[in-house]
Amino acid sequence: MPKRKGEKYDAIIDAAVKVFAKLGYHGAQVTKIAREAGVADGTIYLYFENKEDILISLFKEKMGQFIAEVAEMLSREPDAEKQLRTLVNSHFSHLESDKMLAVVTQIELRQSNPEIREGISEPLQKYFQEIEHVVENGQKQGKFAPWVDVKTARKMIFGTLDEVATCWVLSKKEYSLTDLTEPVVNLLLNGLASK
Repeated sequence: MPKRKGEKYDAIIDAAVKVFAKLGYHGAQVTKIAREAGVADGTIYLYFENKEDILISLFKEKMGQFIAEVAEMLSREPDAEKQLRTLVNSHFSHLESDKMLAVVTQIELRQSNPEIREGISEPLQKYFQEIEHVVENGQKQGKFAPWVDVKTARKMIFGTLDEVATCWVLSKKEYSLTDLTEPVVNLLLNGLASK
């Protein structure tokens, strides 16, 4: 079913973030999402097929916006080391700015359901490409080691960001995720250094 966009669609997406974050994917019900969005239960089905479709759409919308912003920022910065810093800081500040969205992306999307995994793969692939471009750019500039395999480096970079963000989401202590930008960037730069 093609997605209908508009005010109600956005309200449902935003409501779903809150409901999934508070109740978890399995505890969330379409009725609760509708109530949070201020729409009738049936209205949900004008925009989404089911709860799974809501979760996938939520990820595509939010991740799509984020990737577009990151791609635009990276295109303005030619230096690969600064690109890496921009990437890490953007990843962390995006999650830190919306803790409920961070809970959904870091916890609730880790479903074993193959349809959910398949549904979120497209935006993730776009993000992976942006990371790979940063690594390739660093190699062209002689700042990152030429022997580094780009896909492996991308997995390591994304894996590092993902793990640091997940630990922040799960932590019982309050601390700033963006404060970890420099330590993470320094670790990654030293691991990628050409010397």
